[in-house]
Amino acid sequence: MKGLSFMCFRFLKLKEMFTFKFGSSPKFYVRAPGRVNLIGEHIDYCGYAVLPMAIEQDILAAVEPLKTQIVQLANANPLYLDFTSNADNIQIENTKPLWHNYFLCGLKGIQERFSLSGPHGMNCLVEGTIPPSAGLSSSSALVCCAGLVGLNVNGLTLSKVELAELCAKSERFIGTEGGGMDQSISFLAEEGTAKLIEFSPLRATDVKLPAGTVFVIANSCVEMNKAATSHFNIRVMECRLAAKLIAKLQGLDWKTLWKLGDLQMKLGVSLEEMLTVVEKTLHPEPYSREEICKSLGINLEELRSIILSQNTQDVCSFKLYQRAEHVYSEAARVLRFKKVCDEAPADAIQLLGDLMNQSHMSCRDMYECSCLELDQLVDICLKSGAIGSRLTGAGWGGCTVSLVPADKLASFLASVRDAYYKTDDHRLSLQNRSLFATKPGGGAMVFLEI
Repeated sequence: MKGLSFMCFRFLKLKEMFTFKFGSSPKFYVRAPGRVNLIGEHIDYCGYAVLPMAIEQDILAAVEPLKTQIVQLANANPLYLDFTSNADNIQIENTKPLWHNYFLCGLKGIQERFSLSGPHGMNCLVEGTIPPSAGLSSSSALVCCAGLVGLNVNGLTLSKVELAELCAKSERFIGTEGGGMDQSISFLAEEGTAKLIEFSPLRATDVKLPAGTVFVIANSCVEMNKAATSHFNIRVMECRLAAKLIAKLQGLDWKTLWKLGDLQMKLGVSLEEMLTVVEKTLHPEPYSREEICKSLGINLEELRSIILSQNTQDVCSFKLYQRAEHVYSEAARVLRFKKVCDEAPADAIQLLGDLMNQSHMSCRDMYECSCLELDQLVDICLKSGAIGSRLTGAGWGGCTVSLVPADKLASFLASVRDAYYKTDDHRLSLQNRSLFATKPGGGAMVFLEI
């Protein structure tokens, strides 16, 4: 079963489970999709445009508003335990990124946005088809789903853009310093088109992908939870520090600059010229905290309290040159990717594949967010017939995305299964939901029970 019939089956199954769990019926459902980022990794939190698309896999919630303030959360997956809270006293434990904490992020964001003094409670059953910790935005989809649930339970309205911005901020309750791509595409996605997502102000532009090609997602089966480790936030801080050091050396007010994108705007130069600035002002060797403090004219306590995030306080060295080099080159690749899609030259597919390959090399070598299994999987995908292949999502595990000619899809899938999944029992057990072709899907929606 696929498409509409499969969704109807899921709704009926979820309703049946809801009734068994709570002894009542849901009044509405909320769906929020996952996403795959085609190009533009780790640059949204630097202020740069990215190019994702929503996927079919999603988070689905069945909801019954209550007149009390009790929030009862349950998950269709028995591995995820039930949770009960008071809507008027939501506590999020950011040291333990459990599933319900992501849901609470969305609810808390709505409450703070509207300064709700008596928020409604709910019975809510959640079910998901996005592989967890796979770089396909399962956690952000859960936050977005919860935000839309909280909005509707309390009879409130916001635009899609407002919801995306609110949910991006709300996810920071759990400790991740993300940039907003995941939440933006979850709300702004449209079926049949990828999107160029730009920030400040947030906006989305259709990107028509080339005919005769398919994007294939392959899961490395290595899990990485952004909120459970400091890898992600360290990269955010390295980009922040790079922006501040370059600003100081360029005679700008470094205290007001937080993003590499804002730095480029202040300098008024192109992305290519920014790469030259990086070459001239930063050194490839890691920077110690002491060197950073000396360069900025601050002490260690000021560095910790003013600049570093909570879970990067004890980091002793930072690679600023490499991170800035990746960000500016990756931002340029995103714009070239869209230009190729818009102009559709005869060699468009090869050009897009080249950009994806360059992106992976930069993620691997300059941003150091890949891992052995991802590199192996990218290599296998390219040898199996992909024109381009790269990690997608935060990295350190998770998925690759590959550009594959449509007429070679069957042979590509068979080759990747043989070379990657059938060589390892754990991967083999997961292969049915780890390797699949995808196409641009629609954004978050509310469905009323009738």
